Amino acid sequence: MFTDVVILAGGFGERLWPASRPGYPKQFLSLEGGISFLQSSVLRAAAIEPSGKILIITRTDLLEIAADQCRALIEQTDDPIKTKLKNDLYIIPEPCPRHTAAPALLACFFLETIQPEIKHLLLILTSDHVITPTEAFIHDCAAACEYAQKNFFVCFAIPPSEPATGFGYIKAGSQLNQNGVFSIASFKEKPDTETACEYLSQGNYWWNSGMFGFTADFFKRELEQCTPEIHHAFESFQMPDSPVTGYFNGIKYLEHWKAMESAYAATPAISLDTAVAEKTKSACAVKATFSWDDVGSWDAFEKLFSENPGQTALVNSKNCFIYSDIPVAICGVDDLVVVIKNGNALVMKKGSSTLVREAVHKLKKQD
Repeated sequence: MFTDVVILAGGFGERLWPASRPGYPKQFLSLEGGISFLQSSVLRAAAIEPSGKILIITRTDLLEIAADQCRALIEQTDDPIKTKLKNDLYIIPEPCPRHTAAPALLACFFLETIQPEIKHLLLILTSDHVITPTEAFIHDCAAACEYAQKNFFVCFAIPPSEPATGFGYIKAGSQLNQNGVFSIASFKEKPDTETACEYLSQGNYWWNSGMFGFTADFFKRELEQCTPEIHHAFESFQMPDSPVTGYFNGIKYLEHWKAMESAYAATPAISLDTAVAEKTKSACAVKATFSWDDVGSWDAFEKLFSENPGQTALVNSKNCFIYSDIPVAICGVDDLVVVIKNGNALVMKKGSSTLVREAVHKLKKQD
């Protein structure tokens, strides 16, 4: 299985405003049962039983929230997961946001520096997706691990349920085995509705989940070939400079690393997809047998709850979802989403989630 798991936990929190915001993006929101997206991702990482480390890479200003949530998770978790998280969980605060390729490369250098004696096989996860059941996820990770060890850049392909325009797509190539692993013919950017419908009708297009697997050595070689500007920016790691680690609110974290500061000052912000996935000749994908949702809207978020959380009253109203810090009464209206968080309110007709980002931008202009 993968030796190490890297959880990317940046984001600026626009799609689920006002509950999420730049200082408190989606991964920290509570799901039904009180666990957050991030905590769920950490448990998922621990479930595959990596022999090495679990890294959370996030923005510097989110370090405190991430550490608090990890500490709370450890306190309520039983062994052996509790011991694993105490010993092998690290938070790495980036000097500045640099999309997803730079933090993946940073993870490679960090892991090789603190554990130079092993070959690192990395699983890159997101911090804000919902994946069930865990058993199916572990099964698919084993398939991905097999091909990552063979020097493939492995993606997880999600069977599309609708002509979604918010995801990138993977065009399937030839079948590599009988267990749902295929070569990738091409990657496609987020399409318009007409193109997405065409993809769906052809039957050989899959959603790109944004999760990847590879060995550290392979990834560094591919990045040097595919996007040398990022590889060159990280040449500072060739100097004898060790990371300084410590504890923040009881959680291990990267306190300082001069090489990281230098690399991030020089590297461009490029996604993993653009930097490697779309350029490498060694990409393949595992057909996901698990259920996956990136929960990118309030319409999707509502589906995670069996009933309205908090104190609510619906009078002559139906099919309304309320997510609020204060009691809310809904009278004589149907099909609404009402969110009152952080001193802000959103009242939205169901099915109108695509308008939320526009509303956030308008409010920012007024500020």
